Amino acid sequence: FEVDLDSCSGCKACVTACHTLNGLDDEETWRDVGLLVGGTTANPLMQHVTTACHHCIEPACLSACPVDAYVKDPITGIVKHLDDQCFGCQYCTLACPYDVPKYNARKGIVRKCDMCSNRLAVGEAPACVQVCPHHAIAIRIVDTAQVLEDNETGQFLPGAPDPHFTHPTTHFKSERVFPRNTLPADYRQTSSQHPHWPLIVMLVLTQLSVGAFTVGQIWSRELAPELLASLLPVHAATALGVGLLALLSSLLHLGRPQFAFRAFIGLRHSWLSREIVSFGLFAVSASAYAGLLLFGHLLPTWMGQLSRIAGWGVVIAGGVALMCSVMIYVVTRREFWSLERTCLRFVLTAALLGTATFWVTITIAENFGTASILAQSPTWREIQSQLTRGVMLIAIAKLLFEAALFRHLFTSHVTTLKRSAQLHIGELANVTLARFAAGMVGGVLIPWLAQTADKGVSSLVFAGFAIGMLLIGGFHVAWEHPIVFPQIGRSETGRHA
Repeated sequence: FEVDLDSCSGCKACVTACHTLNGLDDEETWRDVGLLVGGTTANPLMQHVTTACHHCIEPACLSACPVDAYVKDPITGIVKHLDDQCFGCQYCTLACPYDVPKYNARKGIVRKCDMCSNRLAVGEAPACVQVCPHHAIAIRIVDTAQVLEDNETGQFLPGAPDPHFTHPTTHFKSERVFPRNTLPADYRQTSSQHPHWPLIVMLVLTQLSVGAFTVGQIWSRELAPELLASLLPVHAATALGVGLLALLSSLLHLGRPQFAFRAFIGLRHSWLSREIVSFGLFAVSASAYAGLLLFGHLLPTWMGQLSRIAGWGVVIAGGVALMCSVMIYVVTRREFWSLERTCLRFVLTAALLGTATFWVTITIAENFGTASILAQSPTWREIQSQLTRGVMLIAIAKLLFEAALFRHLFTSHVTTLKRSAQLHIGELANVTLARFAAGMVGGVLIPWLAQTADKGVSSLVFAGFAIGMLLIGGFHVAWEHPIVFPQIGRSETGRHA
């Protein structure tokens, strides 16, 4: 597209035509009109901007899609979405920095502008081009080399994402020079998306499962064989059950879960495909490991001895899968989801929930398993003491890491991190308070009380209550959606993901 900003009046005729011709639902839009403001009191600027899909040279939606539901026409460069191929994971809505793909809940798929390809094929202009009363929108042949050269300056539209990310091909032209303070009208406003609960459950529980297997393997090197025989089967079964529940919950996020088998198609380029395959391998290896522990006495001796090797194999598979989860967010290039921040957040959550789960396991073994005969031994008490101290230390580290975001409130420059912090103390203030309260109670207060309380059944109560509060805190962390890029072409340009 080529947009003449000097001719755009913000009438939204293009939005209406696009909506009508493509038969979109009431709340669905493929073209939006936003507003840029700037200048001074004496010489103000107010510029309407109409945008749709930019049909990027390197479209993020295409590379992110796990089922190859996007194709880029090698001749026209138009990025098309294949509705029949889509299974509704919505990852492209997160990957696209311009908020172009739109999820249609009724159909269970994502849809987007295809530049009215069917009209272009018969020599007709796209609906938005044809209906514009000021001829502000046009179709032009794009010089790819020129687009790449123009993007070297990092200029696209004021407040827009860096064009180096995807190299958008839309050309905005104007004879006016925008003032330096030109920004989207709602640049400083924040709002949150609805929580995607199946993904929230999946993220938290997969981190718990991987963390639990890892902590169990680390402690297996320190515990006596008679303790391991009682402890590890219960622990492995618990971690496996949580992991499988997490993977099943992720299916509920899909708009069309019956096509979940297509997820491996994008393995060469999509981190979501890699995550799905990696967690599938993790589930298989974890099931085999748990089976060796639970039924090892029925197997030949040499097979039973494989359990330790199999355990580390589960840890490695889980680590790879968690790294794929991290990269799903990192490749979106949001500041909040930098590699360092996302890795640290995932690792701390896995370590905290994994340690707490192991604490629950040993209290179960203490009260109901064969390890109950050893429950009063100094060694057993020291193990529980070390675990509760570990939970407290990791919880404090995680809370401090999460609280560090609020230092951006005191910066003068309005960054994405500052807007994220403003969101957390504004619209999501109750969620933020609940998250920190649950973390303090479950990660610090209860473990401290457990160290000073009488041993016995109360230890299981303490451990269960602690991990319950930590899970509540974990779900609230995943609920909070950080600020990403402002979307210039919308009347409400602040967006969260």
